[in-house]
Amino acid sequence: MYQNAKGNWFLARTMDFSFELGGRPVVVPRNFHFKSDADAEGFDTKLGFTGAGRDLNGYILVDGVNEAGVGAATLYFDGLAKFAEETEADKINLAPHEMINWILGNVTSVAGLKAKINDVNIVAVANDLFKMVVPLHWIVADKTGACVVLEQDGDGMHVMDDPAKVMTNSPDFQWHLKNLNNYVQLKPTSHGEKTYGEFKSDAYGLGSGALGLPGDYTSVSRFVRAAFIRENTEKADTTASSINALSHILNSVEIPKGVKADDEGGCDYSQYRGYMSLDEGAYYMQPYADQTITRVALTPAVLNADKPTEYPLQSEQQFNSVN
Repeated sequence: MYQNAKGNWFLARTMDFSFELGGRPVVVPRNFHFKSDADAEGFDTKLGFTGAGRDLNGYILVDGVNEAGVGAATLYFDGLAKFAEETEADKINLAPHEMINWILGNVTSVAGLKAKINDVNIVAVANDLFKMVVPLHWIVADKTGACVVLEQDGDGMHVMDDPAKVMTNSPDFQWHLKNLNNYVQLKPTSHGEKTYGEFKSDAYGLGSGALGLPGDYTSVSRFVRAAFIRENTEKADTTASSINALSHILNSVEIPKGVKADDEGGCDYSQYRGYMSLDEGAYYMQPYADQTITRVALTPAVLNADKPTEYPLQSEQQFNSVN
C-alpha cells in the first residue's frame, strides 16, 4: 500500500509466475452471478469491480479494486495453505481462486470483510487452468488505509491487520513481520564514521544506511526490500505521479525473466504490475513486454452492463484511459 501527499491510498502488486497466465483488464458489473467450482449454486456479487483476470468458463480475477474503494490481491501460500474438504450448507462455499471475485463483489470496507469472513467456507477444489488446488493467501485494503492479510491453514482462517502495508508469498505473514526485526539498522541516510582501534572508517558516498538490505528474489527478501523502500519513498502529489512512484517501488522487487529458475526449466518472472487506485476506483495494468500502463475506470456504463467487459492491453500511450 502507498499513500500520497493528498492522503489517497493505493494498492500495488507484481504478478510473478512461470506459467503464462494471460490476464488482461476486466470489469465485472454490479449484481452479477458467478458459477463456482465449489458449489453448484454459485454465488452472487453486488458491487462492480475491475482488475486483472481471464475468462475460464467464467471470469477469474487475481487482483482488482471495486466501486467502494476496496482493493485485493492473491499471493502464493505454498506449503502452508489448508482449505476445507467439504462444503457447508449454511455458508458461501468458494474455491480458493474465487475469493477475489467474492471479496470485490461484496465487501465495502476492511471492517465489513472482518464481519463477513466467517460466512465463507473455502473448499479445496482444483483450478481448471492449473489442475490443482491453488495455495493462496490474500491482501485486502480499503481507501481509509485499513489493510489485512487473510491466511487459512490447519488452524482455520486468520484475519490479520497489516501494519507494514506489505505482503509477499510464503512463509506466513506473522513470520515476515518478525523478520523485519532483523533489519532495524536500515535507514535512508548514511551511517556515521566508526572507530576500530585507532582507525576511523567512513562510508564511500551516500546510501550506506541501506547496507544489508537483501537483494535476492526470495519472497522473504522481497518483503523486507518492499517494506523499506515503500516506507522511505517520497509522497507524490497526483494520481499519475503516485502510479509513477509505485512503478519505481515495484522496480525494486520485479523479477526479470531468467533470474529465478526452477529445476524443470521454467522460471518465475513478473508478468505484470497491477496498481489499484482506491479513492479513484480505477485499475492500472503494466505488462512485462512493453511497460505501457493501461487504465480502466469504473464508469456507469460498465458498472451497469449485463456482462463483464474485457479490454485488450493498450500500447499506444501511457495512462491510456479506457472508459
